[in-house]
Amino acid sequence: EVIALSPKTLMATNRFVCEICGKGFQRDQNLQLHRRGHNLPWKLKQRTSKEPRKRVYICPEVSCVHHDPSRALGDLTGIKKHFCRKHGEKKWKCDKCNKRYAVQSDWKAHSKTCGTREYRCDCGTLFSR
Repeated sequence: EVIALSPKTLMATNRFVCEICGKGFQRDQNLQLHRRGHNLPWKLKQRTSKEPRKRVYICPEVSCVHHDPSRALGDLTGIKKHFCRKHGEKKWKCDKCNKRYAVQSDWKAHSKTCGTREYRCDCGTLFSR
């Protein structure tokens, strides 16, 4: 099953919102469990067939290699991170080298090691390895 989500849906952090308190959730199952706290009707979705369906997600960017169903990514987290990294706004910037990142965890990981792995040649050139 090939699933094509819009860029807005991919970038949304809380797609499922409680109509009572406005709290948002990434998964419908989490919203349904939250609804119990408000004594609202809720229903967890059950798998309809015994055979698990293979889902793949295509990138909404037409020029991207992952827009082709044969190059689709296998999970929702993977397509979200791919879209964010490759096509999203790069909000986080390293203070040391000015490199920009779209995913905060990538920026944090880079910040921990930025500037620590420099090798200087006798001629003055800096190398990272």
